[in-house]
Parts: sequence; C-alpha cells; structure tokens
Amino acid sequence: MAHSVRRDAPELPDFSLLKRLARDQLIYLLEQLPGRKDLFIEADLMSPLDRIANVITLKQHDVDKLYKVEYKPIVSTSDQLCFLIRPRIKTVKWICDVVNTDKAFGRFRRYKIIFSPQKFYACENLLEEQGIFGDVTTDEWSFYLLPLDDDIISLELPEFFRDNFLEGDQRWVRTAGSALHLLHSVYGPFSKVYGIGRCSKMAYESWREQVEEGEQRARQAEIGNVFLIDRDVDLVTPLCSQVVYEGLVDDIFRIKCGCVEFGPDVTSSDKSIKVMLNSQDKVFNEIRNEHFSQVFGFLSQKARNLQTAYDKRSGMDIKQMKTFVSEELKGLKQEHRLLSLHIGASESMMKKKTKQDFQELLKTEHSLLEGFEIRECISYIEEHINRQVSMVESMRLLCLLSLTENGLLPKDYRSLKAQFLQSYGIDHLLTFSNLKQLGLLVEQQPGETLTVMESRVGKLVNDKTAGKLTDAFSSLSKKSNFRALGRRLNLVPKSDEEYDLRVPRDMAYIFSGAYIPLSCKLIEQVLERDGWTGLEEVTRMLNGHEFAVTAGSNGSDARVKTDSQRIILVMFLGGCTFSEISALRFLGREKGLKFIVVTTAITNSARLLESMLDNHA
Repeated sequence: MAHSVRRDAPELPDFSLLKRLARDQLIYLLEQLPGRKDLFIEADLMSPLDRIANVITLKQHDVDKLYKVEYKPIVSTSDQLCFLIRPRIKTVKWICDVVNTDKAFGRFRRYKIIFSPQKFYACENLLEEQGIFGDVTTDEWSFYLLPLDDDIISLELPEFFRDNFLEGDQRWVRTAGSALHLLHSVYGPFSKVYGIGRCSKMAYESWREQVEEGEQRARQAEIGNVFLIDRDVDLVTPLCSQVVYEGLVDDIFRIKCGCVEFGPDVTSSDKSIKVMLNSQDKVFNEIRNEHFSQVFGFLSQKARNLQTAYDKRSGMDIKQMKTFVSEELKGLKQEHRLLSLHIGASESMMKKKTKQDFQELLKTEHSLLEGFEIRECISYIEEHINRQVSMVESMRLLCLLSLTENGLLPKDYRSLKAQFLQSYGIDHLLTFSNLKQLGLLVEQQPGETLTVMESRVGKLVNDKTAGKLTDAFSSLSKKSNFRALGRRLNLVPKSDEEYDLRVPRDMAYIFSGAYIPLSCKLIEQVLERDGWTGLEEVTRMLNGHEFAVTAGSNGSDARVKTDSQRIILVMFLGGCTFSEISALRFLGREKGLKFIVVTTAITNSARLLESMLDNHA
C-alpha cells in the first residue's frame, strides 16, 4: 500500500537550520528596541511566526503584549511599539495614522517597523510623505523560507501569483532570488540550474547577481541540481480536482502553514482541533501520497494492527506489563489518536464528495483532459452554473474547458459568460477580464482553431530565424496549446487500458490515471536529457524563456558528489499543489532521486481562482 523508499535514496539535508537562522535574526531585531514593548503582527505572518518563535520565546525577549494588525485605533498603553508586517502600503498607511494620532495627542512613544521578508522603497517613501520617517526606525527580517516538512519549503507569499502574473508587479522576484541565494549559501554550491518561464529567468539572474556580490566558500554540496518553473507554464494542473489524500485534505479543510483544523464532524466531539500534517505524523506519512480510493483499506488494516498490539497485554506478567507501559503504550495511544483523526477526516471528505456527486465531476474533468464529449461537458458546466452549485467550482470548470480547448468558441464564450454573470452577479465582469488577461478563460479568435494554432506553432519551430519571440508568436502568448503538448509529452495516457491505482505505473495516478501533470513531466524530461535538447518544439509552445546553466563544481569526493546530484531542488514561482508534490515523490522513488519542493505558497484551484476575483484584497 504505502510506497517504500529505495535503499539507495540519498538523505535529505536538515532544513531546521533555516528556522534557527530566522529565529536568531528576529530575536536580534527585537533586542534593537531594548525594554518592554508591544508587538503588532500582520495576520498572514502569525502562522509562519508561530512555526519559528512561539509566544514564550517572544516573552523572553521583552515582548509584553501581542496584537494582530486590524487597521483600527490601537489600545496599547506601552511606550514602545514594534510592528512586524509585510511591505504593504495599506499596513504602512495604518502605522502612519497610529503615529500621527499619538503626535496629535502629545503622546511620545518609540516605534520600530520590521518588514518581512524585505522592505520596499514605496513603503519608506510613504513614511516620508506622511511626515513620520524620522519618528520610526525600520528594519528587515529576512525570513525568506519556512520549512513545512522534510521536503517542502514555502516562502509563504500567496500574493506572488496575482502580483507577478496578473499585475505584472515584479517586486517579489528579488525575494525569490534571495531565497535561492540563502539555500545556495547553506546547502550549495549547486552544480546545474534548469528553468522555464520569464519569472524563473529573472529570479535566476537575481540569484546570480547576489552570488557574484558575496564571497565564495568551498564546501561539500548537499543539493546538486535546481529546477525553476513559473506557475503560468502549467495552469491546467492546479485547476484539476485533487484526489491524493493530502491534496484532498487541502481542498476541503485548507491546510495553512502545514497545519489543518479539523472540526467536530472529524473529531467526533464538540471541539475543533488543530493538527500538524507532516512526516512526524506516522499515519499521515503513509497515506499522504495515496489515491483516496486506497486510503480506507490502509486505515482499516492499521486499526486491526493497532488492536492486535493492544491485545498483547492480556497474557503479560508484571515485568512484561511494566516494559509495555514504559516503552510501547505511549506510542500506541498517540498512533490511536492520529488514526481516529484520519479516519474521521476520510469519512467527512467522503460524505462531502458524495453530496457533490464527485464521480460525475471527475468524469467531466477527464473528458476535458482527453478532448472527448466536449458538448456534454459544456452542458454539465451550464447545469453547474445554473444550479449555482459553487461560484469557484463553476469558474474552475470554465477555465479548464478554455485551457484544454485552446479557448472557447465565440458563441460558447458569450453564452457561458452570460449565464455565469446571471447566476453569480454582474460584479464578476472584472473577474472575467482578469481571467482573460492571464489566459485562463479566453475566446477563440476567427481562424484560431486547434489545428491552425498547432500548425502556426510548428511553422515557428521550423523557422531558423525564430531565436526570439516574433510578432506572430507573441499573438499566441496567452494560448495554452494543451492538446499539442499532451500529444508531444504523452500527458494523457490512453484510456482503453485499466489503470491500477494500487500499483501506480506513472505520475498520472495522482489524477486517477487521466493526466500526468505538465510541470512534473517537464522536470522529468529535462533531468533525463540533462537540458532542453530535443524539447525545442515544447518550449516554443510554452513561450520559451527556458535555460540550462552549469553553475559550479560539487567538490572532489565522488560519493558526496553522487548523493548531492540525486537531490533536486524544484522551485515553483506562483505556487505548487500537493498533487504535484506527490507526483515528484513518486518520480523520485522511481528514479532513485529525492526532490525538495520550494514554492512561493501552497496553492490549489480555489486559492488560485480566488486571487483572480476583482474584489481581491
């Protein structure tokens, strides 16, 4: 059932060092404001902060009271205020109001603003405009990376996707470059860096600049190769329903910062409980990458094994019982508690998905991915919209239809858009504009059928002078070319064969055998070929910006070199799903590699589409 780890698999680096570095720097910054102080923390920094330095640690360093930033007058009576915030204009404006209110009442305090992960010129400029630049001290907490698990590290920047790919705001690119530089400094040097996407290329260049500015120290590498990929290279994958256990838990309960809150329907009590989901949870670790259809069988077997372990007590003498209580009982009780939670979560998810008619939804998705029965799919989407099932779900299906069909026929686009606006409100007109701008939901132009599009791409590939994007190719910049990519990379396995989810044969198992995620397939192909050679047509269809660079040596020790070469760091710029992480773990087991996933944030279809809403804050 649970996938076994290959004996020759390399050991992953210890990323707890990143937490210690972040904690030590935060303590240093807090001590720069000596004496008792109140700390105001921005809402989306509270969970990451809790993983780095808990309340006890903060209290030990003269933090008196903790407040959440709420954009209203403060009640603190302290003479020293410290603000731990993201570099956002709205928050800085609120701090300006706090300081100016104190000035108006003749109240003298000391103020310190700590920006995380970095401060931007616009924020300092606002402080100057509001006349308080000289009244506050500012600093940066370079908290770039939060390890969520042994092989997952997050920048915890969910706004990266909208800011960069929709708004064209590149302020976070340097942050990504700095995160890469930190990993290179602690666990490098990297030997090869591959990447695809405009943002990835800029992040790579930012990292190289920082490497060249700093001093080089020779050491043994723990990470060999790096792969950078933009989220907009593959927008289909995050829009597919997740069916591996961890992905499904995220879709239904929302995993936040590696932690999930299970309600009374899961805990079988009147209380909710917060649970850390990582490899320390032995039950979760064995089912996290499994297709959901296989999970109940495993949990049932685990429950039987646990009962057998408890039953051993019946024939024990006093000495054996003493040993059992001191050595085994605590572990069994912990395992029993976790098992109960995951059984409860599985039952709750099953009820919710049965209510939604999940099988019919998956059948529609698979038809869209395979390109079959498209008219029936459109009818299903129309019914979904008209029944007002879920606004985000309806939008997801529309986007999936558009991406897989390379845009909607004009009459379908107009009809579906009108029905959507009638069902969910005219205020979503701007949302449609955002989706169109990003290429998620577009109308086919006359003469832009799939065949015409693919032949035009083919012509570009054969054009020897097309070393850079031509005008003709630029017109395709927001087209998905999904069908052509699917055929070229065999992303959609043939449906005439039965797919055994108990013994997965490829990464398609994460979508019930219907689709291999494009992002993961690209990584597999590039690592196999040691570059982009032979993938020229694929990169043209993906708008280029691919690169493969030899970054440096990994030392002379052959054994160390071999191990580090088999550890691949994959950085997703714009977010990554738990399904993709499961697919990469599967690929690692098959190839004897270990993948470390670094992402700007964990995403899924709901988070991605909610960031597109016109009322997005």
